[in-house]
Amino acid sequence: MRVLLVVAAVLAVEPATVWAQDSSFVWRNATELSFVSTGGNASASTLGLKAVLTGTGGLNSAKLEVVGIRGETSFTTRTATGSIDSPVITETTKSQLTAENYFARARYDRALASAFVFFGAGWHRNTFAGIQNRYSSVAGLGKTLIDGESGRFKADAGATYTVQRDVDPAPGADDGYLGSRVTVDATRRVSASADLASLMVFDESVEESGDYRFDWINSLKMALSEKLAFQTSLQLLFDNQPLLLPVALLDLSGEATGTKILTPGDKLDSILTLTLVIKL
Repeated sequence: MRVLLVVAAVLAVEPATVWAQDSSFVWRNATELSFVSTGGNASASTLGLKAVLTGTGGLNSAKLEVVGIRGETSFTTRTATGSIDSPVITETTKSQLTAENYFARARYDRALASAFVFFGAGWHRNTFAGIQNRYSSVAGLGKTLIDGESGRFKADAGATYTVQRDVDPAPGADDGYLGSRVTVDATRRVSASADLASLMVFDESVEESGDYRFDWINSLKMALSEKLAFQTSLQLLFDNQPLLLPVALLDLSGEATGTKILTPGDKLDSILTLTLVIKL
């Protein structure tokens, strides 16, 4: 709360100047879209979307990011009735969701004399990791250590408040908690048409020891033209205390009992993408 009050006070010092600079904002958009579909005896489809809108003007900068990944697989079961000589074939097709990961986040930065102040908010859903909805807000201070044509390096730290709704909540679990966040953002130009980028976001709860996670994205982008670029990226999502996922309980003979138990999921998820980036 103290950090939020400091941020609000800084932004309120020169409101007229802020709005004057906002009028000269320059906005840029980069969109990544991927779709894979197979059909026939087995069918599956995967849709991926990432859109990043950035704006800069004077001492102010803003960023809005939306990402979604959805995968679905269809299973066909065939049965035969009648006689061997004239069977009647019946097909039943069922679709099953195999991947679902969405998030959206926004951030605003205001440059100071030798640092910057920022605040932001975000939403995340990953049902296969047990997250139905996770809402978070953050505010803090940071500093740009390197900013030139060959690269950039900046880091910041802030206070967070998170409200989380799980797919299968544990009994007595608290869905709201205070935390801290450290972000490291670095880019490096490796050639005239290629750039390396690394973004690490580390979150930790201040209410429970050992409850921390990080989101680390490393990417290589190669420009094909002024509007098109090829990009490959690897995202690592680590949660030291993974959420509980339901598992069907079987009896000693292997038959389903109709009961489910909760067990921790994997700590690490990884997402590898190869995309064509369209700049508008």
